Amino acid sequence: MTPLGQTLYLAAEGFVAELVAELGTVEAVHGQLVAAAGPPRPAAWAQNVWLDPHIIPAPSIGEAAKALRAIQRNWVCHAFQLHGRSRLIQERLPPLSGKPFVFGNAPPQAPLGSWTLWDAETIIASPHCSSPFPHGVVSFAEDRLAPPSRAYLKLWEALTLAGKRPLPGEVCLDLGSSPGGWTWVLAQCGARVMSVDKAPLHPSVAAMAGVEYRRDSAFALDPAAFGPVDWLCCDVICYPERLWRMIERWLAAGNVRNFVCTLKFQGGTDHATAARFAAIPGAQLRHLSHNKHELTWIWSQ
Repeated sequence: MTPLGQTLYLAAEGFVAELVAELGTVEAVHGQLVAAAGPPRPAAWAQNVWLDPHIIPAPSIGEAAKALRAIQRNWVCHAFQLHGRSRLIQERLPPLSGKPFVFGNAPPQAPLGSWTLWDAETIIASPHCSSPFPHGVVSFAEDRLAPPSRAYLKLWEALTLAGKRPLPGEVCLDLGSSPGGWTWVLAQCGARVMSVDKAPLHPSVAAMAGVEYRRDSAFALDPAAFGPVDWLCCDVICYPERLWRMIERWLAAGNVRNFVCTLKFQGGTDHATAARFAAIPGAQLRHLSHNKHELTWIWSQ
């Protein structure tokens, strides 16, 4: 193997332009794969980052598969071209589990590499990637009955990637909560949830143990009026700048241990405000596989 000398970033589907703008200087774009010189950079719009891409000669399908198997067991192909040849190589590699991921389980621990055909006889392969999930996409075993909306999948994913979730009895604020997808997740964890929105919760969520509904605007709350809050979760629809001003007040109050907030872009992408969130020490800013034109900010004290 020969080091490629670049880092490869797999853009979230439909957001290549956002990733290129975030990275600044790039060397090439191959479908959703963006190549940039040097070591990995922070990249919220990357669904997955190929941390150590190498060049591998692949004169035949059999030799290509043999070379990948010699490095490690688990590989997933991102085919931006030569789809038929890529499929034939992947079929000669050990199969990956197709089971949906169960929320609450630890993410997979076995290394999962990514590869692609650069041309008909050259593979670019990275044994190590930023995500333990294929292409950075978390495919959950969904609950299609109890949650009142599919927004619950975003919070499931954020908590999975954060490596922690609310514990029984912990105090959670869910701002902009209606109809209650995130409140449902927090209550399922056993937390005590104050759910805040001007619109009502779905009756099934409002009736859950530990849930208190407050009819109010998330932006009208005074952080100083609250005691310790273990989790502040916010999926409210607003411009990112307005969300930033609200979160600044909560950070200044110093009474929140964990945040999970969605930055929702309306029209163009507000890269400047996204950069403010990303610059907070210890913060994670990322495009979840269940986000749309959104980023999710995760921060813990």
